[in-house]
Amino acid sequence: MSLLQEAKNWVEVRPQGVFIKPLNAYIDPVRPVERALITHGHADHARAGHGTVIATPQTLDIMALRYGAAFAEHRIPLPYGERFDENQVTVSTASAGHVLGSAQLIIEYQGTRLVAAGDYKRSYDPTLAPFEVVPCDIFITEATFGLPVFHHPDPVEEVAKLMRMRALFPERSCFIGAYALGKAQRVMMLLRQAGYDDPIYIHGALQKLCDYYQSQDIDLGVLLPATAGQRGVSNPELRGKIIMGPPSALGGTWAHRLPDPIISFASGWMQVKARAKQRGVECPLIISDHADWPDLLQTIEDVNPRETWITHGSEEALLHELNKRGRVARALSLLGYESESEE
Repeated sequence: MSLLQEAKNWVEVRPQGVFIKPLNAYIDPVRPVERALITHGHADHARAGHGTVIATPQTLDIMALRYGAAFAEHRIPLPYGERFDENQVTVSTASAGHVLGSAQLIIEYQGTRLVAAGDYKRSYDPTLAPFEVVPCDIFITEATFGLPVFHHPDPVEEVAKLMRMRALFPERSCFIGAYALGKAQRVMMLLRQAGYDDPIYIHGALQKLCDYYQSQDIDLGVLLPATAGQRGVSNPELRGKIIMGPPSALGGTWAHRLPDPIISFASGWMQVKARAKQRGVECPLIISDHADWPDLLQTIEDVNPRETWITHGSEEALLHELNKRGRVARALSLLGYESESEE
């Protein structure tokens, strides 16, 4: 009997997500279920309304911030390195290097180890623990940037590029569009490490999650609101300053208050020049919280699974490459996961 046939006795792919039968639990289910194993707090993986959620303490905190304290009936925190045992199944977690609290789910049953990596990356991120290589029999990987064209540059160099542009236009403000969970805080830390010590002005949509990062001893420096009103700032005060907000703020009236802004956007998709041009991005920052093509392949080599299951993204390209390399792989063709979280 093949490993895939053996796994079918306890793992099943359903419309809700990957189902672990002995636990009666789904991995990152796309609709409310009785029990959910959640890899991280992005909205396409962590949804409200489940009966019980098992996740790292930080992911549980982030879900409560986003959905309210009643996002699930019950919560079971599972910190990195600790284990949860039930019905001969052991579940533990290891860092996925994606966003704060993101975890690979390590599920062991009857001598087989399955690792569901969720979204992950291998590149430098000063806000969290790096990706941990966990050898296994079955590795469930994403493929968001699963095409050979995607080679993400060093994020430190991308921020240095932005700093050089600011030096050329010191009289202009600089708006950086960045996802509220993970990307915004990572870029802030990269800016601080590049020597930018001034306050960073932020859109209100970033405030709660930035406060949470700060509470986790991740020093983002001084952050001030970029909206008018009490504690706010007026247009002239933003001249020459760095302002950050969600990408959606670029298309609204909120951005009109910024004095002659350099428009920037931090995303792995900024490697696609047509996307940057479509958004009117003057200084694209190719900074991704997902593994690029070389890192996807290197990760699978490092983990060295007997089988690789591909959950979402460019499944067919990665499947073809793995088969060409003599690896057993299958595309799960799951629906409901966005190609880049929270765009």
